[in-house]
Amino acid sequence: MPCFRLLSWFVALGPLVPASLPALVQAPPACAPDNAGLRLPRDFCAVLLDGDAGPVRQLAVAPDGALYAAVSGHGFGGGVRAYRDRDGDGKPGERASFGPRGGNDVEVHDGHLYLALNDRIVRWRLTPGKLAPEGREETIVSGLPHEGNHQAKSVVFGGGDTMFVSVGSATNSCQKSDRHAGSPGVDPCTELERHAGIWHFSAATPGQTFASGRRYATGMRNPLATTIQPGTGALYAAIHGRDQLGDNWGFSDERNAENPAEELVAVGQGDDFGWPYCYYSVENTSKVLAPEYGGDGKEVGRCSRAKDPAIAFPAHWAPLALAFYPGDRFGEKYGGGLFVAFHGSWNRAPLPQAGYRVVFAPFADGRATGRYETFATGAGGPTDLHASGLAVGPDGSLYISADKNGKIWKVVRR
Repeated sequence: MPCFRLLSWFVALGPLVPASLPALVQAPPACAPDNAGLRLPRDFCAVLLDGDAGPVRQLAVAPDGALYAAVSGHGFGGGVRAYRDRDGDGKPGERASFGPRGGNDVEVHDGHLYLALNDRIVRWRLTPGKLAPEGREETIVSGLPHEGNHQAKSVVFGGGDTMFVSVGSATNSCQKSDRHAGSPGVDPCTELERHAGIWHFSAATPGQTFASGRRYATGMRNPLATTIQPGTGALYAAIHGRDQLGDNWGFSDERNAENPAEELVAVGQGDDFGWPYCYYSVENTSKVLAPEYGGDGKEVGRCSRAKDPAIAFPAHWAPLALAFYPGDRFGEKYGGGLFVAFHGSWNRAPLPQAGYRVVFAPFADGRATGRYETFATGAGGPTDLHASGLAVGPDGSLYISADKNGKIWKVVRR
C-alpha cells in the first residue's frame, strides 16, 4: 500500500481511535506467565511479590501503598515484613523487617501500624516516606487469653476510638474432657467469659489489659477473619466451626465432613452466635443443638435464639481473612463485594479435604446475596493454596498471602 494511502486510511479512522494516546501505549500489567502458581479468572493475572515470605499470615496496605505482612513463625527475621513497589511492576524495590515474631494480623489505623500477637496488641507510629517505623513499640493491650486450641488474634478498627480483637475458644466444643468421645459439654460454658468472642478496647490508649475491654459479641468458636464494611461501618467475621462430630459422636463420614458450616456473620453489639451449645447444620439450614448438650443433629432447642449467618460456607474450610472490594477496578461485578481467604481443611477424612482457595461473595445494597464463587486456587492441585491473608491496594490490586506456601501475590485485572 502506498504511503499516502496508508496515511489517508489512519486519518479516516481518526474518530474511532480513543482520544487518550497514553492508554494505547501503556504497558500491560507485569504478570508472571503462569500467574506465579495461581489459578485465576480469565480477566485477571498475578505477579509474585515475595516467594520466600515464610509463614506469612494477614496483610494490610497503608494509604501510600506500602504493604505490611504478619509472620507467625520464628526464624524469619522480624514479625512484620514490609514492602514498597514505587513503579507498579509488582516487584518491591524496598523491603524491611521488624517487630516481635509470632503475630497473626496487621492493620494500619490513624497513622499507626498495629500487630496482633497471641497475648497482646502492639503498635508503632508510621513515619511519612519511611517503610519501617522509626519510633518505639507501644503495647496497647496485654494479657489476652492465649491458652488452648485457638491462640491467634485478629484486630480491626470501628468508628471513633474502637478497636475490636477476636479471641478464639480454648476448646473444640467446651467438653468436660476436650475432644474426647462422649464427653458432655460444660453447662453453662464458663469458657465464654474469656474466650469465643470479640472484645473491644480503646485504639489509642497504651497500657490496657484484657480486663480493660468489654465483650462485644459471643458464641463465636474462632472468629479469626474480621473486617469492617466500607460505607456502613458494619463489623463482619468469618467463624471456624467445630470439629469431630464423627469421631466423638458417631455421625456418618458424610455428615461429619459437611457439618457444621463455616459462618460469615454480620456482628452487632450483644450478638450471640451459639457456640458451644449450637452449630449450623447444612442439612437443616439452621442452628441445631450440639450433641455435647443433648442434640441429635436435628433438634433446635435453645439454638432458636442464636443468630444465623449471612453466608454458610462448606464445613472445615477454615476462613482466615476477609477483604471488601471498594470501587470498580476489578469490574462492576466485584464492587462492594467480599473476598474470603480459606486455609483449607484437615478434618474431612475419609472424604477428600477441601477449601484451599480465595472466594468472592457479591453484596447487593450492602448485604450479602448468599452466593459465592471461587476466585483463586493453587495451580498445584486442589489442596495447594493455603490462603491466609488479603488486602486491597490503593490502585485496586488484590494482595493474597499463603502461609504454608510462603508466598505473597499481587493480583490485577488485565
